[in-house]
Amino acid sequence: MTTTDTDTVGLRRPDSPEERPSAQTYIEAAQAEATRRAYAKDVDHFLSWGGRVPASPEMVMQYLAELALRLAVATIERRTIALHKAHTDAGFESPIKHPMVKRTLQGIRRTKGTRQKCAKAVVKDDLLQMLVMIEQQRPNKAVRDKALLLVGFAGAFRRSEVVAIRCEDITHFPNGVEILLRHSKTDQEKAGRTVFIPQATGKHCPVKALAHWQSLSGITEGYVFRSVNRHDQISDKPLSPQSVALIVKAATRLIGADPKVVSGHSLRAGYCTQAAIAGLQPYQIREQTGHQSDATLARYIRPVAKRKIPSLL
Repeated sequence: MTTTDTDTVGLRRPDSPEERPSAQTYIEAAQAEATRRAYAKDVDHFLSWGGRVPASPEMVMQYLAELALRLAVATIERRTIALHKAHTDAGFESPIKHPMVKRTLQGIRRTKGTRQKCAKAVVKDDLLQMLVMIEQQRPNKAVRDKALLLVGFAGAFRRSEVVAIRCEDITHFPNGVEILLRHSKTDQEKAGRTVFIPQATGKHCPVKALAHWQSLSGITEGYVFRSVNRHDQISDKPLSPQSVALIVKAATRLIGADPKVVSGHSLRAGYCTQAAIAGLQPYQIREQTGHQSDATLARYIRPVAKRKIPSLL
């Protein structure tokens, strides 16, 4: 039998090195691009501080002690993970595993506490107030913002998920719409999942608001939510995740509340909180949000919902 360019039946060996995928390509694909950027930035900060790779446990301990003077525990932990990966990826032993580094981290957690600041949830009452004020804006922007807020809330979407919605991902049903999320924060392998948004009665229906925006804008393909300039002209440029946060903050300001306490995550937290108030079971809420555990979901249910728990006495 003669040797050919085919190692296995039906599997052709690439003709050139350029055609051959490297293992590094798949290693990089195993981690989200945003995560890689964040880790790279964290390592750069360590190097600019005066650190190096490989680093000694003593050097890392001093670095962590200085970070503890001004950063939250969650940020310090992320930078620790970045340093660990920088070492293991380069084939070095990680100083993060050293007992004294672990004890330093433990001391930081105990001293500073691990509770994270949470953005305020935009619950139903907040949302309805926002929608009233939004309607006073320029026509195109008002219609877009109304659709975005209602869809973001009803779908319990992350801000990155809202702006990633494409016309091709929307399937219409008599009682609502189904939206395909091609990938998300917890779906890095891009298996995709669908979220159903039911039609609501009254003028604050997310399904009708979405249809109104698509009809007004004439958007029939590509990204649904696009930029609107100060002249109220709709562009071809899709919104960024940060734009969602700015829209939520602007709507919060319109109702006389503090925009600093909300973020692009406030709509998702609002759905979780409102669903808990309405008495939905955790598994029902997770079906909409895509959370993988009740423990993770619990972090999205704000105190306003917990205060509704009845006394057992």
